[in-house]
Amino acid sequence: MLDEVRDCEYIILSDEVTDPNYGFFPYKRPISIHLNYGFIPLDKPRGPSSHEVVAWVRKMLQLDKAGHSGTLDPPVSGVLPIALGYATKALGLFLLGPKEYVTVVRLHNDVQEQKVLDVFKEFTGTIYQRPPQRSSVKRVSRTKKIFQISLLEKFGRLLVVKVNCEAGTYIRKLVYDIGEVLGVGATMVELRRTRVFNLDEEQGLVRLHDLSAAVYKWKNENDESLLRKLVQPIENVLTPFKKVYIKDSAVDAVCHGAQVAVPGIAKLSSDIVKDDLVLILSLKGELVALGKALLSSEEIEELSKGLAVKVERVIMPKDTYPKMWK
Repeated sequence: MLDEVRDCEYIILSDEVTDPNYGFFPYKRPISIHLNYGFIPLDKPRGPSSHEVVAWVRKMLQLDKAGHSGTLDPPVSGVLPIALGYATKALGLFLLGPKEYVTVVRLHNDVQEQKVLDVFKEFTGTIYQRPPQRSSVKRVSRTKKIFQISLLEKFGRLLVVKVNCEAGTYIRKLVYDIGEVLGVGATMVELRRTRVFNLDEEQGLVRLHDLSAAVYKWKNENDESLLRKLVQPIENVLTPFKKVYIKDSAVDAVCHGAQVAVPGIAKLSSDIVKDDLVLILSLKGELVALGKALLSSEEIEELSKGLAVKVERVIMPKDTYPKMWK
C-alpha cells in the first residue's frame, strides 16, 4: 500500500555521479533554500481555521508561499500537512492516501454496544455520502471508502470512535448517518485527525509555539538547528512513492518542460508499472518533478532510447542546474 514505507531495490542504469557545484543534497541546503523546499507536519489546534494557521506559519517564516492539504474546520484539531515554497506543488500527493480520525460521538438515546458495532460494519466499505450544507464542495452524492470503524470506548451514550477512511470523507455526516441507522440520532461532539497518508501523530507533530521558538532562535541567536528539526525537506515525507533518479544533464531540461527519456535516467525503483505516479529526483535526491510512468521498470531497463516518464508537475525552479540540452 502507498501508506507503507517503501523498501524496494533499485535498477541501476548508469554509474554517473552528481556535480557538487549545482543543487544541494536535501539536508545540506542553506536555510533559505531549505525552507522553500520545506514541509511541516503541524498539529493544528482547535479554534483557528486551517487557512489562518497557514497564514501564521507563512508570516512567521517570512515566506511568499505556503499551503496545506486537507482542510480542518476551526473546532477540529490534529494532523495538518503544511508545505512551503516550491514544496506546495507536491501537496496533492497527500490526498492519495487514507486519513484517520478519532471522534467523540453522543447518541441521543441508549443503544446496546453490539448494535453499535453491527451498524459500524454496515458503514465499512464503499458508502454514499452527500456533503453537509456548510462545505466547500458541491452538494451532490458521491462514493467514499471507509476502511475501518473501531469503537475505542463507550461511556453511556458517549462513544470514542476511530475512523480510517478515504480522503474527502465528512466525519460529521458519517456520524449523523450512523445515528439515523441506529434509530436514535447521533451528534459529533469532538474530532481530531490522527493520520494523513503516511503522517501519524505518534511520529511527532509540530506545534505552533514550538515553531515560533525555533524561529526566534534562528533570528535572534543565529541558531537554525531547531528549525531544521521541525521543518523537514519535502523529500523526507514522500517515501511511499516510487522513484526515478535522473542525471544532472537532464534536470534543467525537465524543469523547462521536457519529458524524461531513457538515456537521462540513472536509476529507478525496480517495481514501477505503466501509469504509476513516480517522483522524479536528481542524483542528490532533490525533488525535480512529479510524473507518470509510460513504461515499466523492466521495459525501461531493456531500452536505450525513448520516453520513459511523462512529467505532470515541475517542482524545481529553472536554472537550478545548468543547461546541458539542445
